[in-house]
Amino acid sequence: MIPVSLLVCVMAGWCAVYLADTLLRSTVTHRINYESWLASRGLMLSPFHVRWQTTMFNRLFAYCARINPRALYLWFNSGLVFGIAAMLGSVVLLIKTLQQTLAQMTTSNPRIGGCLFMLCFCISHICLSLSCFWLWVCLQVPGVNLPTSQLAYFFIALLLSGVIHELGHAVAALREQVRVNGFGMFVFVMYPGAFVDLFTTHLNLISPTQQLRIFCAGVWHNFVLCVCALAFLFLLPVVLFPMYSTGAGALVTEVVQGSAADGPRGLSVGDIVTGLEDCPVRAVEDWSSCLSHLSHTPQTGYCVPVTSLQPSWAHGRAFKRLDGTMDCCSNNSLTDLCFSYVKPQGRNSREKEYACMPVRKMVTGSQVCRTDDDCAAFHSASICVTPSLENQTRFIRVTHPPNTHMLFVGYPPHLQYAVSLTNFVPRFGFLYLDLPVFLETFCKYVVSLSGALAVVNSVPCFALDGQWMLNALLEATLVTVVTDRQKRELIGFFLLLAGSALLAANVALGLWMVTAR
Repeated sequence: MIPVSLLVCVMAGWCAVYLADTLLRSTVTHRINYESWLASRGLMLSPFHVRWQTTMFNRLFAYCARINPRALYLWFNSGLVFGIAAMLGSVVLLIKTLQQTLAQMTTSNPRIGGCLFMLCFCISHICLSLSCFWLWVCLQVPGVNLPTSQLAYFFIALLLSGVIHELGHAVAALREQVRVNGFGMFVFVMYPGAFVDLFTTHLNLISPTQQLRIFCAGVWHNFVLCVCALAFLFLLPVVLFPMYSTGAGALVTEVVQGSAADGPRGLSVGDIVTGLEDCPVRAVEDWSSCLSHLSHTPQTGYCVPVTSLQPSWAHGRAFKRLDGTMDCCSNNSLTDLCFSYVKPQGRNSREKEYACMPVRKMVTGSQVCRTDDDCAAFHSASICVTPSLENQTRFIRVTHPPNTHMLFVGYPPHLQYAVSLTNFVPRFGFLYLDLPVFLETFCKYVVSLSGALAVVNSVPCFALDGQWMLNALLEATLVTVVTDRQKRELIGFFLLLAGSALLAANVALGLWMVTAR
């Protein structure tokens, strides 16, 4: 969740801006000069909202609208087809999401993380005419928070998605001979956005099909941006190949202080993890899958010489923990661990014995095993010993050469959250470790935000682009079937009402499900 200190700073900043604006407007000697200064720079201030509008980009939009008219015609017709398909698809998506949410509400233990709510719910682009602002509500699973360290990615990707969206509207409008009054940006509370101001009279004079091209252009460009970011994400190893290598392991870029991975014999920034027990790690995906595999499989054993075993009575009698598992190290040593094994002379009865042994000495260089038969292939006088741990707790050797193994005892997901990894290993020492992480994370945010904007903004809902898309579609298709314009508007109104209710139900139930858990 966003820290309280950040919220305090935002509120204090807006209060200072509002106070200065009020004082300047109330002062007779400065009011005229201040308002003239705001108007000359296209600025507008209101509580928690600052808006800037300019005409300096109009020539750029006009130039783009004249590039290869035939190609632009095909481009925006493709956007028209996509917009109609996205409008229908978004309704189906919201209906399925609502069904899943209702199904989760009726179960005793809803698996919120399993479905990820398809993507995230967002309310964006709340428009008044075509001068609009965004309010972005994103339900991330698990939890309802956005990491503070990634706020910059979020806001930059959000602003980029908005600029590309409005660029589509502006170029499409000029191509259909609709004047663009200006382009602008705004900040609402702390969320950035963009808008274009179109000449409404021109917009009302063109045909419904032309209007539909303009209204669909925004979501079409968001979809294209999403695809481009996704393609760049997949091609990132190729793009960075001259500077970064992949496939040799997962590079540690951050270790959470005080976590299980921190410490003199833990992981450090720059280490390359190549294995977890007998599970090889060649990429971040392997790291996650190996931890998941180790979490859901029995504890791995280790082949040790029989002569190194020390019965539990040397450290005290073995005793049961509260969960029923056995322990035999009563001195709370940080270097010793209780191991269980089948007594060599009692293998037929499968009677277990316990030994408290120095863990690093016992497992360093040892082969992993499941039974004693696995050890016979390496050394006839070896036996398979298994750490005797609490339920769901695992003992894991983390391989990160040339350093010695990091030994982890705990719940495997805790190890996953303790470090940040990347697939990209610098070929040269002067290269920045976090550059691939920045590009990868930014692309993921662009894919998520621009894709979500393309889908949700297509919903036939009041104040979204879907409202104008639906109205233009009805005018283009029903004019010969329903000749009365008022009846067509009434049909559109009820369809918009249903779409708005569907979107509102998804957002309300989604927020309730996340916050209630």
